[in-house]
Amino acid sequence: MRTEFQRDRDRIIYCKAFRRLKHKTQVFIAPLGDHFVTRLTHVLEVSQISRSIARALNLNEDLAEAISLGHDLGHTPFGHVGEEVLDEIYPQGFSHNEQSLRVVDILENDGRGLNLTWEVREGIGKHSKTKQQILGADWELPSTLEAQVCKLADSIAYINHDLDDAIRAGLITDQDLPHSAIVLLGRSNSERINTLILDVVDRSWSATGLTEDKAPEITMSPEVREVANTLLEFLFQRVYHVRAAKEETERAREVVRLLYRYFTENENRLPREFLARADSVERAVVDYIAGMTDQYALRMAEGIQ
Repeated sequence: MRTEFQRDRDRIIYCKAFRRLKHKTQVFIAPLGDHFVTRLTHVLEVSQISRSIARALNLNEDLAEAISLGHDLGHTPFGHVGEEVLDEIYPQGFSHNEQSLRVVDILENDGRGLNLTWEVREGIGKHSKTKQQILGADWELPSTLEAQVCKLADSIAYINHDLDDAIRAGLITDQDLPHSAIVLLGRSNSERINTLILDVVDRSWSATGLTEDKAPEITMSPEVREVANTLLEFLFQRVYHVRAAKEETERAREVVRLLYRYFTENENRLPREFLARADSVERAVVDYIAGMTDQYALRMAEGIQ
């Protein structure tokens, strides 16, 4: 018999927004290579890491997996570039974690939503921490340990696969990585992930209920956390900020702005279901654009220019 969290997982896997993640950007927009990470492969990596940590700590693997699989359902085309543009131009602001909740509550299943449990919804809504230091002062803790696992797993996944993609794209080399990270975590992707997972498990052992010395928490050792944040800072300086200046990134910004302007001025061109599920034309336009894949958004823009 399926648990309620297994049911949530299955509903997420079979929803349309989940399948579209395979054609949405992680960092590199519409890459030609087959091995660059997409939003879908990122989500699957987060799920694998979350399950590994949850199993080691005797937590609910199904809950951790369901949160992981649903945490990026509301992500825009063109990754964080698309998110930043929508946040700039939509008067109410935009964040992909809030949009992910809107997807599972309102937009999916012909407007009926997926009827997910509170625990999964809360984990989805509180996973985002863009530009924040891992476990820093502004790190908002979700209520469940499984959601805390997913939030850390998200960071572990993207730090490592974004480094690999940057090396694959020629932006950096292995030799550019901070020395402290290589010494403590390892040089390869698998070594770094293994070290990070083992550290989280070791430092979060109170979550198993087998110790009584402190309240349960999902955390890292100070030295590993420091190195993880060093890698995160390295990514912003040497990868994310560099990518932001690339021609294709500016093109992505122009596409999102064009689509928003066109559909707010021509609401009759919007699919009627989006208007029916929104309280304003602008909200409907944001829902429509956020659900697009990279290639669909590019084709749509070409067709209206």
